[in-house]
Amino acid sequence: MKLRFLGSTSDGGACPTLYETDRGTFVVQGDEVTDPEALAELRNVLPGESFVEIPKELLRFATPGESGA
Repeated sequence: MKLRFLGSTSDGGACPTLYETDRGTFVVQGDEVTDPEALAELRNVLPGESFVEIPKELLRFATPGESGA
């Protein structure tokens, strides 16, 4: 899988960050969701899946139609 950096809403390049893959998907870097109540509300969690929390502002970098993937 190849990643292309799309953007970050943090200073210094730390998380949260958004990447696009060459597989037509996105990878998000953010804070791991550890709140037991929030985890209990997640549905159909498969082995190997994890969850990160990102600010809404990060999604501005996921503009449809601008990628080369």
